[in-house]
Amino acid sequence: MKGFPTLIFFVNGERQDYTGGRTKDTIVQWINKKTGPVSAELACDDIPAKVNANKLNMVYFGGFEGELFDSFMKVARTSEAFSFFHAAGDCAAAHGAKAHGVSVFRNFDESPIHFNGEHAALGDWMEAASIPTLIEFSEDYIEPIFGKGKEALILFSNDNSAAYQEIFAQAAHQLNGQILFVKSGTEQGIQQRLAEFVGVDGANSPTIRLLQPGEDMKKFVYSGAMDTLSVHAIKNYVDEFKAGNLRPHLKSEAEPETQGPLTILVGTNFDSIVNDASKDVLVKYYAPWCGHCKSLAPVWEELAQSYADNEDLVIAKFDATANEVEGLAIRGYPTLRFYPKDNKQGYEYEGDRDLEAFRKWLGEHSSAAKDHKAKLANDEL
Repeated sequence: MKGFPTLIFFVNGERQDYTGGRTKDTIVQWINKKTGPVSAELACDDIPAKVNANKLNMVYFGGFEGELFDSFMKVARTSEAFSFFHAAGDCAAAHGAKAHGVSVFRNFDESPIHFNGEHAALGDWMEAASIPTLIEFSEDYIEPIFGKGKEALILFSNDNSAAYQEIFAQAAHQLNGQILFVKSGTEQGIQQRLAEFVGVDGANSPTIRLLQPGEDMKKFVYSGAMDTLSVHAIKNYVDEFKAGNLRPHLKSEAEPETQGPLTILVGTNFDSIVNDASKDVLVKYYAPWCGHCKSLAPVWEELAQSYADNEDLVIAKFDATANEVEGLAIRGYPTLRFYPKDNKQGYEYEGDRDLEAFRKWLGEHSSAAKDHKAKLANDEL
């Protein structure tokens, strides 16, 4: 998910990048961990107060040596989401824990839960334990979902009392471990930003979307009716996704009824225009809020106007925040990409961004521009 600030901390001159949740408590917890011991030793009587003060805690019980303790300290040094404590083995029984073991105490779902795996798997178990069965989307879950590349099924709704909410919660428990289940509104704060990223607003909610992370984030739309939603229907949808039987949903604005000298590309007309083997196409990928894009806009309009009489050379623009094309990943704005007749893979324009530079570059790289210029010269003879 793009657009979130990068937080950098320097400890004794060494750079540490923070990638955890964006709440005050999680940031303060991370700073305290970087500047103090990775795990605090507790007396038995102090454990309840300490674990109740934090959202996520991992507690080691037993002697402070051996493979399990070493594994515990290793994950303690690398985790940003948890508070870590270690206590003697005779503290364990009061919490249903092993006298030589590790437990996670959390303020959601079942707690505490106890580790039963191999030492090397402790980190993966801890990560899984940090995520609720049903997530209420917030800053704390940007990294677990988007940073960790987890597939997520998201219910967008502004009505928390609707019947489908309970059905979705039941499915989350029955399908726990198969995919992340997430709830989000569409109207406020970070949930509104998530909705905009996925292409959802109040007008098309309630709706369920499935996100598949990757080079280009794929989004799938649940097409069933929300008023007849069932756990069985959700399970079938997830099974169809895992079997590779679903097609991604791609955002697209409405196609313009008419085109002027500057061609407007949207998701649904992109292929027919850009991949037309009879035309050279130069595309500006932009974001409406981008300052550099706004500065380039009048030059781009003038460039398009100057080639208005050349039917084989298309100057186009594509709002990459409102439209999507499968396999197309734009990393920055504006991105300028040229698709000549004989190479529809395209390549980026990296020259100067003034009218004269654009015209000179096209005169050298576009066969449509060269042919049109030669034709005009012949017509004058």
